[in-house]
Amino acid sequence: MQKLIAIVIGTLCPLVIFAGPVDINSADAETIARELDGVGPARARAIVEYRDNYGKFRSAAEITNVNGIGQHVLTANEGNILVDQGED
Repeated sequence: MQKLIAIVIGTLCPLVIFAGPVDINSADAETIARELDGVGPARARAIVEYRDNYGKFRSAAEITNVNGIGQHVLTANEGNILVDQGED
């Protein structure tokens, strides 16, 4: 039984530990919260609201313009934040 539990935990851990990537210009708040480290539902909603009010992000660094999102969140998610500039 302990082996089975260890196998299940070992199989699921990578799904929990590794985040991203996520396109902050198209993802919904739920996806952003799930995929970005240090971003919960409230911060994710703030990202979507900022995008809706000011338009698409031109770079990942612009996420720090969102109230409550600091350099630490950007650094923690380096490489996981995508910024697609495609058509709406």
